[in-house]
Amino acid sequence: MELNDSELATLRNRFKKNAEFLLQTTTTGDEDEKSHEEKDFKPLPRVNRHTVFWIMASVGVTYYVDFFRNIIENDDIKSWWFNVGLALLGVCLILATFCIVYLEWVKGIQHYDLEYPAIPPLATAAFIAASCSFNIALWPVWAFFTPLILFTQFMGVVMFISLLG
Repeated sequence: MELNDSELATLRNRFKKNAEFLLQTTTTGDEDEKSHEEKDFKPLPRVNRHTVFWIMASVGVTYYVDFFRNIIENDDIKSWWFNVGLALLGVCLILATFCIVYLEWVKGIQHYDLEYPAIPPLATAAFIAASCSFNIALWPVWAFFTPLILFTQFMGVVMFISLLG
């Protein structure tokens, strides 16, 4: 079946009108939904099941694997990697303190990532390198459980800090 030029033009115009109609209804619908969502927006409570779960899991792992005693007394830990991990974690904490305390509280800069765009990637890289270093350092102690233990500890600390802020 071949269409002549006038039929093609008619078909094209029909699709164009339908497309314009659909675009108009979706944009006005999105605006209505956004304003409705903005009206109903309620921040999540600080204490929820997710937060409690990670904090309790972190406490349980700390107790079960005797975390601090192993860190202090275990001779199997690769101390060089552990010290590198501590230094990199210190870099992360210094950057976080700089952003939160100095930039946000003292200078009042809310979007410090726009003012100092190098900070987020630098902190991310330092944290990833620190977690790799800690995994290497503690692998002789807990073997393949090491990443799970460290991730659980990390999530517990993050959730605990979220309760403070």
